[in-house]
Amino acid sequence: MNIGIFGGTFNPVHLGHRNCLISVIDQIKLARVIVMPDRIPPHKAAQELASPEDRLNMCRLAFGDIAGVEFSDWELRQAGKSYSVLTLRHLKKLYPDDKLFFIMGSDMLLSFEQWYRYEEILSLASLACVARLDEDIDKLEPFAEILRAKNGEVFIIRTEPFDISSSEIRDMLKKNLDCSCYLDKNVVQYIVDKNLYDRGFTIGGQKSYRSL
Repeated sequence: MNIGIFGGTFNPVHLGHRNCLISVIDQIKLARVIVMPDRIPPHKAAQELASPEDRLNMCRLAFGDIAGVEFSDWELRQAGKSYSVLTLRHLKKLYPDDKLFFIMGSDMLLSFEQWYRYEEILSLASLACVARLDEDIDKLEPFAEILRAKNGEVFIIRTEPFDISSSEIRDMLKKNLDCSCYLDKNVVQYIVDKNLYDRGFTIGGQKSYRSL
């Protein structure tokens, strides 16, 4: 069975994450996907980080209707930074006879050789790297070839462009700018109800997304 592992801070999870996941499922034919928010990301500063519970709940709202998707709080329950190799060791023990696919963004592949025990990661899982533009594919292929030469299996996955990041969405929320077009409507409502990201208002000046 092909099992995808989709990790990330998801702070907040947005429609670009959803597009990415659907593209990988379709192109690699994944039977299952484990969505696993990380506790403390090792590769970037964890600024304005919503609680583990809130980020996991937002993932459930954003991905819960996609067939084969399940959710894990395993990384959220670990101490220290969320190193991918530790997660993959754990999952390989749980699913020794299945093939694991580690889903990542294009920027992650470019820096992959700097990851902690990256060669062991290659031995535990194939990499499914999502490219949003044809230009990205041209840039990614040389890095993929380096890893393939080290017996890694790397797939470059095409998806629709989505030119906004979680940090940009957080900035929009703090400025009371309407960013509902970038988020699942249930995630928007969750952010409003929980008053996440220090907004002090809501979206579009309303007290509830449902009233927009």
